[in-house]
Amino acid sequence: MYSIFKILSERRSDLWLALLQHLQISLVSLLLAMIIAMPLAFWVTKHKKIAELLLQITSILQTIPSLALLGLLIPLVGIGTVPAVIALVVYALLPIFQNTYLGLTGIDPALEEAADAFGMSHLQKLFKVELPLAMPTIISGIRTALVLIIGTATMAALIGAGGLGSFILLGIDRNNTGLIVIGAICSGLLAISLSAFIKVLEHASVKTILIVLGTCCLFLTGFGIKDAVSNQTETITIAGKLGSEPEILINMYKELIEDGNSHIKVVLKPNFGKTTFLFSALKSGRIEIYPEFTGTILETFSQKSVVTTGLTAAQTYQKARNLVQKQNKLTLLKPMAYDNTYALAVKTDFMKKYHLSKISDLSLIQSQLNGGMTLEFIDREDGFKGIKKLYNINFPVKSMEPALRYQAIDQGKVNIVDAYSTDSELRQYHLSILKDDKHNFPIYQGAPLLKTTFVQKHPQVVNKLNKLAGKITEKEMQEMNYEVNVKNVEPRKVAHSYLLKHHLIKEK
Repeated sequence: MYSIFKILSERRSDLWLALLQHLQISLVSLLLAMIIAMPLAFWVTKHKKIAELLLQITSILQTIPSLALLGLLIPLVGIGTVPAVIALVVYALLPIFQNTYLGLTGIDPALEEAADAFGMSHLQKLFKVELPLAMPTIISGIRTALVLIIGTATMAALIGAGGLGSFILLGIDRNNTGLIVIGAICSGLLAISLSAFIKVLEHASVKTILIVLGTCCLFLTGFGIKDAVSNQTETITIAGKLGSEPEILINMYKELIEDGNSHIKVVLKPNFGKTTFLFSALKSGRIEIYPEFTGTILETFSQKSVVTTGLTAAQTYQKARNLVQKQNKLTLLKPMAYDNTYALAVKTDFMKKYHLSKISDLSLIQSQLNGGMTLEFIDREDGFKGIKKLYNINFPVKSMEPALRYQAIDQGKVNIVDAYSTDSELRQYHLSILKDDKHNFPIYQGAPLLKTTFVQKHPQVVNKLNKLAGKITEKEMQEMNYEVNVKNVEPRKVAHSYLLKHHLIKEK
C-alpha cells in the first residue's frame, strides 16, 4: 500500500492527464457509436430483414480481437487517438444498436395505434411516445457499451493514444505492481462512476438526456479548442519506446534542448509504443524526435535485405544514416557510445553448471534448454531465426512480453531468455550474457532520429543533442536503468544527475 500511495504522490499530474485522456477517448467513442447505431436502429424497425443483417454484422465486428483491429487500422489511419476511437466505436455498435432496436420494437402495438389515432406525426410519436417507453432498454445498451469502451480503451496506450493503459503497460514493463493496480483501479472506478450516472438517465425525459449529451459535446469541444490553442505555440515533441532506457534518454534530450533557452517548449511522450508506431509518428509529423538504434534501422526499416554481420560500429551507423536519409528523408544524429545489442542470457549458476561462455556452447545442451523470448526477437533474422541458422541449434521457446520473460527465468519456468546488453534485470536477477562468438547480433548504438527538414530548421537543437555523441557507456546505461527499475528513481532525476555529473548542462 505504501508503494501505491508513493506512486500516487509522485505521479499525480501524470495520473490526471491519463484519466482525462481516457475519459476523452471513451466519451468521443460512445457519442460516435450512438450517432451511428441509434439512427440505424430507428430506421430498421420497419425493415426486419435489414435489422437481422445489421445485427449479424455488428456481432461479427465485436468478435475481432482488439490488437488485430488496431493492427489493421494503423496502415490506414496511422497511430494515436484516431485508430483507437475507430476501434472503440466498432465494439460499441452492437449493444447500442441491439438495445435501441429491441426497445423500439418491444413497444405495445396498442400504444402505437393510440398515438396514430391522436394524429401524431412520425417525429412527434418518436419523441413523445416511442423514445420515453424504449429509453430504459436503450440506456441499458449505452451503459454496456460504455463499460466495454472504458475497459478496451486501456489498449489505446499501445498506439500512442495515452489513457490509463499507459500506467498498466509501464507497470508490466517495469514489473511494478503499484502502477498496474493504479491503472486498473482507476479504469474500473471510471467505468462504475459513468455507468451509475447513465443509469440515473433511464427514467429521465428526452429533453434532459439531450441536455446531458450537449454538455458532453461542449466538454469535448473545449478539449479540442485547448489543443488547437496550445498547438499555435511551437513545441518540440519527443517520444520514446516502452521501457526505462528510452524514458531516460528523452528526458536527457529535453533538458539539453531547454538548457539556456526559455523560448523552446519540449513535450515528452514516454512509453509511446512499439518501434513501428514511433517511426510512423515521426514520418507523419506527430512527433519531432525519438531515440532509435542503428541496428534496428538496418534490420527493421530497410526495404531491401541488408548485411549487418561483421560491420564495425562506425560502418553500421553510416549505413543506417544513409538508409533513412535516402529512403525516408530522416536524419540520424551522432550515436552514443554504448552498444545495446541483443543477447542470450542465462542464470549465472546455470552457466557455471554447464560450463557455458558463448552461444556455440549451447549446441551441447540443446535438450536441456527451455526459452522465454519476446515475439519480436523470435521472429527477427538478427534474433532467434539467425541464431538457429548460424549456430545450428534449436530448442523450444515461448513468446513473452519483455518484463515477463525475466520473471519467468527468475521463477525457473524457463532457463534462457533474450536480453539487451544494458538491461537492469541482468544485474537484478543474476543473469550472465553468452558471447555471440559468430557475430549474429548487429551493433545497436542509440541516437536521435529526426526529420531532415526539422534538422535544417533547428540547427541549435541538433547541436544540443550532439552533446551526447560518444557519451554513456554500457555500464553507465545499465546502472541508470537499475536506478529506475529497481530503486524506483524517476527517469527525469536519473537523466538530470547524469547530465550534471558530466557537465552537459548548467546547474540551475
